[in-house]
Amino acid sequence: MTEQRHDAARDTAADAGDTGRVAVERAWDELVDAARRTVTDGLVVGTSGNVSVRVGGTILVTPSGVPYDRLTPGDAVGVDVEGRQLFGDLKPTSELPMHLAIYRETDAGAVVHTHAVHATAVSMLVPELPAVHYMTGILGGPVRVAPYALYGTEELAENMLHALRGRTGCLLRNHGTVTYGDSLSQAYDRTAQLEWMSRLWLTASALPGRTPTLLSPVQLREAEERLRGYGQRRP
Repeated sequence: MTEQRHDAARDTAADAGDTGRVAVERAWDELVDAARRTVTDGLVVGTSGNVSVRVGGTILVTPSGVPYDRLTPGDAVGVDVEGRQLFGDLKPTSELPMHLAIYRETDAGAVVHTHAVHATAVSMLVPELPAVHYMTGILGGPVRVAPYALYGTEELAENMLHALRGRTGCLLRNHGTVTYGDSLSQAYDRTAQLEWMSRLWLTASALPGRTPTLLSPVQLREAEERLRGYGQRRP
């Protein structure tokens, strides 16, 4: 365990002892891994997009404008749910209002925001991504598009919340995607599935004179029921 890691976690985890400190350190490592993966998976370019994860009363977030491959344990940034910075020398992501809005309104454990190409393209074409595949069920139904607003603003956060009602993901018009989940791995998987379904819809819609078939509400509800509890823990 490095001294940098101790310094990053000290202000918020000291009262909880070693257990709290280790939880923050592990969460930061997971956050950095997920942020780097958004680049390697082609969901963002450069320093666009951002990731956050909740550890108790602390929200760890990617810092603004720092390439993810340069992040170190000493770069950890933590805020509370009102946005007050608890530790870290770097500024939090400019999209902090979106992340905080989700944490205040839901029991989310993590949030992933990307500028995925296909999903962003869909946001420019239709008011929602329809039920093109049963994996729509993991997001709660057809994925709505939040009206455009300038990045980093409370207006964008408000538009996003309306689009997220009854959903765990949405599209941001001319901007990108937002998903959340109980864990960072779940939030990331929802982002990846949203981008894949966007690509699927664009591909199926590209053939002139043909309209893609969609799942009915009954079919989608059946899929949602089956998807609940999907997956398993490794022994």
